[in-house]
Amino acid sequence: MNSIGEDCNDLKKQYDACFNSWFSGSFLKGQTDDSACAPIFKIYQECVKRAMREQKIELREIETDYTTGGEYDNNNSSSSSTGSNKS
Repeated sequence: MNSIGEDCNDLKKQYDACFNSWFSGSFLKGQTDDSACAPIFKIYQECVKRAMREQKIELREIETDYTTGGEYDNNNSSSSSTGSNKS
């Protein structure tokens, strides 16, 4: 899958390769220090933020989808058994 910004694709590939290497080589062996990929992630994240600004995509619009989903809240078990309350 490509990145949201075409100029971020190479950075995404680099980060994905780093993450996959860390996940299989370290995390699955119980080593949870994920700092090895932090530098490339920061650069990639800035590229994505820039692309979002250029495309006029506001992060709060995306975050709303994840923070208002009451049916996924474990503390509210009745909403998960009754289905979605969204229209």
